[in-house]
Amino acid sequence: MKKTLSILTFAMFLLNVLLLKAQETDDPYLWLEDIESVQSLEWVKAQNSVSEKTFKETPLFKSLSEKFLNVYNDEEKIAIPNLVGKYVYNFWQDAQNERGVWRRMLKEDYVASKTNWEIVLDLDELSKNENKKWVFGGAIWFEPDNNLCLLSLSDGGTDKSEFREFDAVKKEFVKDGFFIPASKGQATWIDINTLLIATDFGAGSSTLSGYPRIVKKWKRGTTIADAKTILEADSTIVALWPFSFYSNSKQHVGLIKAITFYESEIYYIQENEPKKLSNPVDAEIHGFYNMELMLALQSDWEVDDKTYPSGALVSIDMDDDLKGKMNVKLIYIPDDKSSIVSMSTSKDFIIVNIMENVQNKLIKYRLIDDKWVGEEITELPDVGGINLISSDNTTNDYFFRFSNFITPSTLYYAQNEKIQKSTQLKSYFNTSNLIVEQNWATSKDGTKIPYFIVHKKDLKLDGKNPLLIDAYGGFNISRQPNYSVTVGLGWLEQGGTYVLANIRGGGEFGPSWHQAAVKEKRQNAYDDLFAVSEDLITRKITSPEHLGLFGWSNGGLLTGVAFTQRPDLYKAVIVGAPLLDMKRYNKLLAGASWMGEYGNPDKPEDWAYLKKYSPYHNLFKNKNYPKVFFITSIKDDRVHPGHARKMAAKMADMGHPFFYHETIEGGHGAASTNKQQAEMQAMIYTYLNMMLN
Repeated sequence: MKKTLSILTFAMFLLNVLLLKAQETDDPYLWLEDIESVQSLEWVKAQNSVSEKTFKETPLFKSLSEKFLNVYNDEEKIAIPNLVGKYVYNFWQDAQNERGVWRRMLKEDYVASKTNWEIVLDLDELSKNENKKWVFGGAIWFEPDNNLCLLSLSDGGTDKSEFREFDAVKKEFVKDGFFIPASKGQATWIDINTLLIATDFGAGSSTLSGYPRIVKKWKRGTTIADAKTILEADSTIVALWPFSFYSNSKQHVGLIKAITFYESEIYYIQENEPKKLSNPVDAEIHGFYNMELMLALQSDWEVDDKTYPSGALVSIDMDDDLKGKMNVKLIYIPDDKSSIVSMSTSKDFIIVNIMENVQNKLIKYRLIDDKWVGEEITELPDVGGINLISSDNTTNDYFFRFSNFITPSTLYYAQNEKIQKSTQLKSYFNTSNLIVEQNWATSKDGTKIPYFIVHKKDLKLDGKNPLLIDAYGGFNISRQPNYSVTVGLGWLEQGGTYVLANIRGGGEFGPSWHQAAVKEKRQNAYDDLFAVSEDLITRKITSPEHLGLFGWSNGGLLTGVAFTQRPDLYKAVIVGAPLLDMKRYNKLLAGASWMGEYGNPDKPEDWAYLKKYSPYHNLFKNKNYPKVFFITSIKDDRVHPGHARKMAAKMADMGHPFFYHETIEGGHGAASTNKQQAEMQAMIYTYLNMMLN
């Protein structure tokens, strides 16, 4: 009987392999998934030559690329602070520092707006010496001394990074120090001689998503091969990550086991053993304060006959949890028009960034008598977006940034109760004739969808205004008002109108807003976009002849769906770093990690809804499509460039015109240097102005 089952199992395996091969041969453009094959690169080169000749030789491109580069290289731009002990660290790129310099100054000097920066590491010099195109990925500090750190560096901006031990006192890499080869991994400190690492340990050590599934403890003076396994997970999970935080004169370490993109188990390492905590697996982790674990609930959670609602921010006392007792503390409960954006911790309190009706406010919470007591920070501008930038667990200092569509970014410095303006970005484009409004469109199912619109005060409602819609709609990510120099110079100053659409799939109104567009409900996000588009046309603000779309990554999937489902609505479409082949997305690079968002195309019940909107499978020869612009990067190791390549090749064979550009470096953002970023943005806005004006 066992032998018969074994034969049947093997037969089923062989059948699945044959079916997979059959599916692959049905795709005549599969060869374009071979990223750096000679044939693929020749195809890319041919497409790039068309877009470069079309855009780069125009006066508008030359003007915009020069303006953008001047902004990116401007020595008066805000130097984004990173608080590390007594220092403020900053990574800076300009005309003289193409790859960038990592630098620092004393915190009091930074607050006093001094310019006495001390160079810690020169990335241009390092790249030249090592013949690499190094992109800085940040530092993981050994606290509380902050003398040693693990520097993250990637070649060309990929998600794969290597870690090198760096001495910030001597400003040099530690000789024979810790070194972890490039991978999509992570590392942190246990003590000065021990790391907790998740990396590529060899064949079979990665998940199907391409991330680590094994975490090990690595002692100084031994090889990685000698590192001791702390926890090992199945390859079907998304990833296994180490984490650490310093509190009460002690380094705390643990693991996050990402089962799916939205489900995680948390382990605290106690006496070299990982102890599983009692968090709801679907809760978002927002950090640690002392021994409190901060969680944003994505569904109702019942503990000891008390229900904490979906969307609430709570904390769990980990000391109690490890002893088998649940001590849950409520921090904040949002209403149906608010959500939690982010959180930072300081020595004596936490700061929570709240979004209400797509506008931000900050609330400071202190833990008093085992309860969180909140106080709204009122010394803030009224309308706009807020980003928490940096805080310090050893002091009560923190930085945050405020901006809106027509107000340049302003950096604020907070010290205990005192808040002061630190630096304000100069105004790079004329806003005196602009006005911002928030409107609402009604989606197909009756849901009201908000959108911001930035336009001239004397806007004519004649349907002839060039208009660009920017949207994302996925992964619980909230889009908020912000000052964009590229939108300002490249679009608004050229006479365009700009719209930011807060469609479902994002996190603007809490978990329910996101969950309304997950998996089989994905079409809701697309219907929301169409509703906003039609509302703008109905109001005679614009018309299909003057209406354009911008989307990147998941937003690239959004715009890919938009132009295949509703080609009648749009004249120009930016499809940036997109997912487009939803049949194979889970087999390409990090695609398998997103099945919690989109579904599993290998399951017939999931493919039944995925195939209805998959842009690659809904492209037809007898339809008229707008002349879209695909943008991707050879070095994008997150969203495979094969998506854009195959879609463009299929359109070409069907006789549909398009533009295509693929950068040689830059990773998922398609640019590593200021010059690369300036040229890519100039191509985007040259295309939009050519198509919509």
